[in-house]
Amino acid sequence: MLEGIMIGLGTAFSLTNLLMVIGGCLIGTFIGMLPGLGPMSIIAIMIPVAISIGDPSAALILLAGVYYGAIFGGSTSSILINAPGVASTVATSFDGYPLARQGKAGKALTVAAIASFSGGTIGAILLMIFAPALASVALLFHSAEYFALMVVGLSAIAAFAGSGQVGKALLMTLLGLIMATVGEGALFNMPRFTMGVMDLQSGFGFITLAMAMFALPEAMYLVLDPSRSNTEGGSNEIKDLRITREEARAITPVIGRQSIQGFLIGVLPGAGATIASFLGYAVERNIASKEEQEQFGKGSVKGLAAPESANNAACTGSFVPLLTLGIPGSGTTAILLGALIALNVSPGPRLMVDEPQIFWAVIISMYLGNLILLILNLPLIPYIAKVLAVPRNYLIPFILFFTLMGAYIGQNNATELLILVGLGICATVLRFADYPLAPLLIGFILGSMLENNFARSMQLYDGLGFILERPMTVGLLGLAVILVVLPSYRARRARLRAKGVADAD
Repeated sequence: MLEGIMIGLGTAFSLTNLLMVIGGCLIGTFIGMLPGLGPMSIIAIMIPVAISIGDPSAALILLAGVYYGAIFGGSTSSILINAPGVASTVATSFDGYPLARQGKAGKALTVAAIASFSGGTIGAILLMIFAPALASVALLFHSAEYFALMVVGLSAIAAFAGSGQVGKALLMTLLGLIMATVGEGALFNMPRFTMGVMDLQSGFGFITLAMAMFALPEAMYLVLDPSRSNTEGGSNEIKDLRITREEARAITPVIGRQSIQGFLIGVLPGAGATIASFLGYAVERNIASKEEQEQFGKGSVKGLAAPESANNAACTGSFVPLLTLGIPGSGTTAILLGALIALNVSPGPRLMVDEPQIFWAVIISMYLGNLILLILNLPLIPYIAKVLAVPRNYLIPFILFFTLMGAYIGQNNATELLILVGLGICATVLRFADYPLAPLLIGFILGSMLENNFARSMQLYDGLGFILERPMTVGLLGLAVILVVLPSYRARRARLRAKGVADAD
C-alpha cells in the first residue's frame, strides 16, 4: 500500500493533474450551485473533454473532481433558496434553509463547507485503507439486502416529521411511494397510472418533483405573504460567518459518525449519497436529546452537518465498487464507468495491481480536491450568501427562473413545466395545511428502488422466502423495526417521566 501511495503522490502532484483537480472542482462547484444541473449531467458533458486529454489518470481525476465538487457545491442552492437540484442535498435544506431564514446564511454555509470537507477527507482515508476488503463485503449484498436497506430508510421517516406530525409524515410517505409507481414497472415493461399521457411513461422526474416540493412553494410564499421578509430577523446583513466553540463541539462527533456511516453506505452498489444523507439525518435526530430533537428542522447545526458529511463520504465510498469491482455504485459512477471503458481502462480487482498509478492517483486527488474545495469556498461564503440580500421583487423571478429551467433541463420536455406548476400548487396547499413535504420526496426516491429490489428478490427466491433465508436481510429488517419503535418508546418514557414529576408536585 505504501508503494501505491508513493506512486499516487507522484502522479497526482504532476502539474497537469493538479490543474485537472482544480478545474474539476471549480466546474463541479459552479454546476452544483445551480439547481437542476446535477453531477450526472455535467459529467456526461465532460466525457468527450476527458477522452480528448488522452491520459487516463488525468481524465479520471478531472471527472472525479467534477463529481465531488458538484456534491460539495450542491448545498448552496438548498441552503439559500430552498431549491435542492440534487437528491443528495435534499436533507441539507431541512435545517440549512431555516438557518438562512434566521439571518445565519453565512454560518450555515460555513458548517456545510466544513462538514463536506471532513466527510470527503475521512472517506478518502477509509477508501485508501479498506478498499480491497470492503469490495468483498459489497458483494455480499444482493437484491434482498437492498430491499431491506430501503425499508430501513423508510422506517426512519419519523425523523423528518415535526412534533405531533408522525401521522402526516407517514401519509406523505405513502403518497410519495404511490407517485413512484407511475410509469413502467419493475416486473412488466408496461406503463402504469399514466392516464394516457405519453410523457409520464418514464414516471415523474426527480428534479421536477424536488423543485415542486421546495422551490416553487417558497416563491409562492413570498408572493402570497408580502410581509414575509428575506430573513426572519428582518435584516439582510450577512453576519455570523464563524461557528462558535459550542457549535464546533456539537458537530464534531456528528461529522465523525456520519462520515463513517456515509462511506459504508456509499460502498454498497445502488445505495449512494441520497440514502446516506437521509439516514445520516434520521440517525442523528433519533439519538439526540429531546431538546435537540425539537431544533431539527428549525435550524439545527447538527441537522445540517449530518447529511453534508454523509453525502460527501458516500460519494467517496462509491468509488470502492467502481474501482475494485467495476460495478457502478450510483448513476453518476455508472457514467464514470463508461468513461473508464472509453479510456481503455478495465476497472476491477486487477486495477490496483495492473495500473496502480490510476487507482492511487484518484485517491490522492480526493485529498487534494477536498482541500481545494474548502480553500475555494470558505472565502467566497460572504459573497455567495449575499443572494439573500437581493430584494424580494428580484429574488422571486430568480427562484422561478432556476426552478423552471431546472425542471426543463432535467427531462428536456415542456410537459414537465405543466407538471411542475400543478405539483407546485398542490405542494403549496399542503404546506399551508402544515404537512411535511420532505417525507413525500423520500418516499418517491426510495419507492422505485424498493419495488425493483423486491420484485427481483421475489423472482430469484420464488416468493417471500428470501426474507428468512438471508440473515443480513433479517438483521436489516430488525433494524427497521427498532427505528420505528424507538421514537415511540422514547416519547412514552418522556410522558411517563413528566407525569411522575407532575404527580410528585
